[in-house]
Amino acid sequence: MTRILKGMRVVEGSAFVAVPLAGMQLAQMGAEVIRFDRIEGGLDAGRWPLAPSGRSLFWAGLNKGKKSIAVNMRSPEGQELITRIVTAPGEDAGLFLTNLRVRGWMDYETLSQYRCDLIMVTLMGDRHGRPQVDYTVNPALGIPDMTGPEDHDAPVASALPAWDLIAGNMVVSSLLAAERHRLRHGEGQEVEIALKDVAAATIGHLGMIGDAVLNDEERGKAGNSLYGAYGQDFICACGQRVMVIGLTARQWSGLVKITGTGQQMEMLAKRSGRDLRDEGVRWALRHEITDILAPWFAARRVGDFADSFDKAGVTWSIFRSVKEAVRHDPDLGEANPMFSMLDQPGLGRFPVPGCPAEFSARARTKPAPAPELGEHTEEILGDVARLSDTEISQLFDKGVVESPRYTARSAA
Repeated sequence: MTRILKGMRVVEGSAFVAVPLAGMQLAQMGAEVIRFDRIEGGLDAGRWPLAPSGRSLFWAGLNKGKKSIAVNMRSPEGQELITRIVTAPGEDAGLFLTNLRVRGWMDYETLSQYRCDLIMVTLMGDRHGRPQVDYTVNPALGIPDMTGPEDHDAPVASALPAWDLIAGNMVVSSLLAAERHRLRHGEGQEVEIALKDVAAATIGHLGMIGDAVLNDEERGKAGNSLYGAYGQDFICACGQRVMVIGLTARQWSGLVKITGTGQQMEMLAKRSGRDLRDEGVRWALRHEITDILAPWFAARRVGDFADSFDKAGVTWSIFRSVKEAVRHDPDLGEANPMFSMLDQPGLGRFPVPGCPAEFSARARTKPAPAPELGEHTEEILGDVARLSDTEISQLFDKGVVESPRYTARSAA
């Protein structure tokens, strides 16, 4: 964490990946992020992966450092309460993130009546308002069709929700841009982002749309090859698989030099009449290049060449499972100042990342755990909604809000 956004208050009503990720990133940069959920828990309360206790590691991971209030959003009192929290006064408040597109009491038109300079960032599925997730956007835009082994006919989905991650960062940058506009001009606004538009824009930026329109040949599957240059995986004598990259001239020359395959590469260039210094040529001749390099890796264990690769600046890595990566890669533990060992209530003790960005103006602080559902209900009702103790007690008694501390106190 860092305190670069200290003083900013953001309210979040969300589910899935992108918006919770955005709120978590703002919290890790020092903003006070208040997340509201249903009393019984939101859509993500039990989402996999789970800890041995059965509690959601997913929810805990995306809600680190936030404050939590549990509200009966079906009741008029609950809806009024959320409205008061979202539109609470303060020059650093009035910032709302959501992907729960609720027409009526929780839309921008209604909320902005209570605070005219409200900034509301809404993430939709597509620009028509239809629901979408990564696993539906990806197939619609053709990404699985170019993913997987070259001889594999079926599309291959990805385990990484790339569009959600990009959209989450777009939510953060849009909120900060709108807040800068408000600081300059005093105006609030609604910002709408569609997950599918984020994906469509990204493949456009990467040249994929232009490629599909202008070129006759469909881009197909390439296995683990690096598209448009040279990068390939190899099995070593120890059974481990490594990935090596020859994208830039330096990467390519280092790989050829360390493997001692320069003469064979020159022969390939002469035989094909093409210049291997061109990364596009390396892509076109990738199978021939791999045939030259494969015996070198097959005859060696990773330990035989790891140091020489590193000293020569070769770009490479070992294929690992996540368990193996956590066990062997110091970047995933306390050796990396981004990580801290954290006891997450109900889950256990494990390394937890803070903010990846390191600001010279603010020192890093340790990441904070995710809250218990409704953990900060009383605090938020008093400090943000500005309710009296009597009003707060009445809301608990009516079941409009819930808090673990209040329940325990009542039981006692």
